[in-house]
Amino acid sequence: MTAKDHSYISNTVGGLVSTIIPVYNRPALLREAVGSVLAQTYRPIEIIIVNDGSTDETVSVAEDLKRENPLEVRVVHQPNFGPGAAREVGRLQAKGEFVQYLDSDDLLLPCKFELQIAGLLVCPECTLSYGKTREYMIGESPSDVATRRTGERHETIFPAALKGRLWATETPLFRRAALRGIGPWSSLKVLEDWEYECRLGAGGSMLHYCDEFVSDHRHHAGMREGLRWQEDLKVFEDMLTAHIMVLKYARDAGVADTSPEMKHYARNLFRLARDTGVRRLRVHASHLLKLANDIDHGVEYRAYRWISIILGWKLVAICSQRLVE
Repeated sequence: MTAKDHSYISNTVGGLVSTIIPVYNRPALLREAVGSVLAQTYRPIEIIIVNDGSTDETVSVAEDLKRENPLEVRVVHQPNFGPGAAREVGRLQAKGEFVQYLDSDDLLLPCKFELQIAGLLVCPECTLSYGKTREYMIGESPSDVATRRTGERHETIFPAALKGRLWATETPLFRRAALRGIGPWSSLKVLEDWEYECRLGAGGSMLHYCDEFVSDHRHHAGMREGLRWQEDLKVFEDMLTAHIMVLKYARDAGVADTSPEMKHYARNLFRLARDTGVRRLRVHASHLLKLANDIDHGVEYRAYRWISIILGWKLVAICSQRLVE
């Protein structure tokens, strides 16, 4: 055992849940998010608020929360680097045996930690526990309908994750030791949470399923971080990078190119290639199309590539979109 490993183990508090909340200019929502953690029926807990360069009263609200709950709340201030970087700062500060990531606009239901830790204790081979999540607009009354794929039982992240993210960021509860093994959060500005979870899935991590509602994923008016790729070319390129990385993780996990999930992913890569062509990112579009073809070996993909080279990526992409519509 190295000195670094020993330091990590000695720094871990058994049974403690570390909740990491990145926040940028959301003072009222931050209070609600922190309140949902303090309302947990489980103890011990710690809450690490990472103020990601807020320019409004979020700074003072975070400090007030620390002053009001000195034994459970800590605050870290940093420049605005984005949610992934903020979560990494929190992870490095965490001391808990378990880690919970929580965005400042979402909520945990009161029995979340109690239920999921009980599941992880019964299933020591599992690296995380996930349960059902509700999804709704802030101000609306939630209904007990499981969003995304949180109503489904999966033993591993792959191959299911190739058909879309299984849950929202607040849904899973992780063993901290497992997160240490996959390295830091990436610098991606979008889909950084999907990439992070799929990186964990590349090693074949086993999942515990809690068949109860454990969290609320909430939407609000204004631009959502996850949709910034529609307006920002750099963020769009980050989205492409995330898809390419997830393909690698799926193969590392042993997902065969002949599987239905991988065929589905090839279609997604093809659609991304087409959208990328519209943005005149010819090299990126060509690479995505090659990846799709490597999976599916479809005549359609090869034909599209050659026609695009001859007529131009943007023209062919626009025409194909109109045909689909």
